[in-house]
Amino acid sequence: MSDHDQVVQPAEQEPPAGNDAAVPTAGVIEMPDLASQLALVAAERDQLAAEKAQLYDRLLRRQAEFENFRKRVERERSDMVEFAVIESVRALLPMLDDFERALKVESADREYAKGMELIYQRFLETFKKLGLEPIESAGQKFDFNLHHAVERLPSEGVEEETVVEELQRGYNYKGRLLRPAMVRVAVKP
Repeated sequence: MSDHDQVVQPAEQEPPAGNDAAVPTAGVIEMPDLASQLALVAAERDQLAAEKAQLYDRLLRRQAEFENFRKRVERERSDMVEFAVIESVRALLPMLDDFERALKVESADREYAKGMELIYQRFLETFKKLGLEPIESAGQKFDFNLHHAVERLPSEGVEEETVVEELQRGYNYKGRLLRPAMVRVAVKP
């Protein structure tokens, strides 16, 4: 029994003579109503359950926020790395163009020409591993999404809007256009 439930019994006294109905009440502490105690405990339980649910909800929200933050940071880091690679490849494309022009020039020294060809092939393979893809243009139908027409040539025997000559090769990087091809396009005379 708790201190609240304890009933203090009065000292044994003889009831006054002739009055059997009178019961002494001076030394008795009244026991609180059990129903009100139960209601208080139930209210406290409900309050604690609501606090627990609120804290659990906050925990779940914080976990979701953290997971979203982690994913966003990872995506931003990935985008930054890809942007750096794109810019590096874009900066090196003029060197690849120079190699292509150098290979078109006839050289008296065959060993030198073979060395240049090997360097160019290695350079191109490295770019392909990074995701660079050359755009094939010559003989293709002109596509303004892939080609940059610098000249329109009247041509017979060639279908109109066909790429006649590629002046500078275009490239895609992982499926996205990095640089359009500069081309000459056939038109009917």
